[in-house]
Amino acid sequence: MNIMEHSINGLVNIIKTKLSNIALFMKSGNAARYHLKNVEALPSSPLKGKTIIFLGSSVTYGSASLGTSFVEYIGRRNGVRTIKEAVSGTTLVTDGDDNGNSYIPRMKTIDPNIKADCFVCQLSTNDASQEKELGTISDSFDMNFFDTNTIAGAIEYIIAYARQTWNCPVVFFTNTKYNSIYYGKMVNLLFEIQRKWDIGVIDLWNNTELNNINQGTHNLYMADDIHPTQAGYLKWWTPAMEAYLYEFLK
Repeated sequence: MNIMEHSINGLVNIIKTKLSNIALFMKSGNAARYHLKNVEALPSSPLKGKTIIFLGSSVTYGSASLGTSFVEYIGRRNGVRTIKEAVSGTTLVTDGDDNGNSYIPRMKTIDPNIKADCFVCQLSTNDASQEKELGTISDSFDMNFFDTNTIAGAIEYIIAYARQTWNCPVVFFTNTKYNSIYYGKMVNLLFEIQRKWDIGVIDLWNNTELNNINQGTHNLYMADDIHPTQAGYLKWWTPAMEAYLYEFLK
């Protein structure tokens, strides 16, 4: 590729990104009233003053909500110091990761000296869409024995590393329901791992009341089947996640 072709491709990518952002700005679920600057702090919160680390992919980043997700809303509403390590399109497993962008390498870039009160990790939908190997739960609690090329091994490694590094409670969260049998299998696996490790699980997937919304509300709250808008995060996911964390961390 010559310099001219490289420059043209770069310009095309910039234009595509700007057009995508314009489309996201035009979504009713990303209207100004949902923007972070217009969100007020809660009068009181049991999370106030806590530090929480968040690890994930596009859902944690907020790829369909202009980079604002539940992370920023929890921080703003509750007076929480948040550390967000999120890259779109990444997986729990290290299988196929040639660039070091999967969860585990990125987790290791987070300052180990942070005085964290909780570590929250997304059960990535990318592992489901790519049908990464589920694997089996190890008999060991030693992270050196976990096969991080599998979903089970990667989850166990993340739990073990987070506990050893930050000595804090670990919580995983799921997506709300969407059409994926494979993700459902991942959720079931997560609950098996929970029984071994005694971690927290924010189960949005099986929350019947939360998922019982009409199509109009779904269109407001979701940009697609997987990714919430700002309205979806603020009005739908964030209150459910806060309620769990209030109880789990008290």
